[in-house]
Amino acid sequence: MKRLKHSLAWWCFNRPGVDPAQFMLTAKQIGYEAMELLPRELWDVAHKAGLVIASHGGHPSLVDGLNRRENHNRIEDEINHMLELAVAYQIPNLIVFSGNRRGLSDEEGAANCIEGLRRVAPAAEAKNITLVLELLNSKVDHPDYQCDHTAWGVQVVSAVNSPRVKLLYDIYHMQVMEGDIIRTIRENIRHIGHFHTAGNPGRHDMDETQELFYPAILRTIAQTGYDGYIGHEFVPKGDPVEAIRATYKMCQL
Repeated sequence: MKRLKHSLAWWCFNRPGVDPAQFMLTAKQIGYEAMELLPRELWDVAHKAGLVIASHGGHPSLVDGLNRRENHNRIEDEINHMLELAVAYQIPNLIVFSGNRRGLSDEEGAANCIEGLRRVAPAAEAKNITLVLELLNSKVDHPDYQCDHTAWGVQVVSAVNSPRVKLLYDIYHMQVMEGDIIRTIRENIRHIGHFHTAGNPGRHDMDETQELFYPAILRTIAQTGYDGYIGHEFVPKGDPVEAIRATYKMCQL
């Protein structure tokens, strides 16, 4: 069974009293291998702590994304810029977004996303960086977001047909939208380039108060041979350091 690599999404733990440098050093000592979604000014701090930057946004707008052709020129420029930085900082994944529907049909939105991703896939392939299209829930956190079901995301990345265009499978978001997490992961692992976690309901710690049983989910991912990072993106209910310590312990299969 493959040993999983774990990372932390900085925004979840960034609160008054948490020193970024010390937090990252502590995360490294606990056993984490990466941080992600860090502001640019903390990239060197992460590297100094011995941590990889597992992912970063490929373009800034979540709601105004690839599902509209008029955004393609802008997003292509933004992704090309981020690809250069990703190479310089050895960031393996850049996150991309479908955008909100705003009346757009799923068929047209998919076609536009495929077209937009095909434009940037060759550059991602040349630089060996994976563009991961994020699955988000439109029920609670991101109303009207179009890439809100696994099947739709798989349709898009399959049609792009690039080894450097995959899905960011966010377990929390997909539990909200469709459930059936373990079966979905097993059937679609070839299309998944990155994972995010959090407890549901509430997007908090992955403890006994939530409905997802992460030991079984993580064991499933490990059994597939997945060799990327598991990005923990939960908002701790208590002390951030104790939360990441408990999470890491829970993740040891």
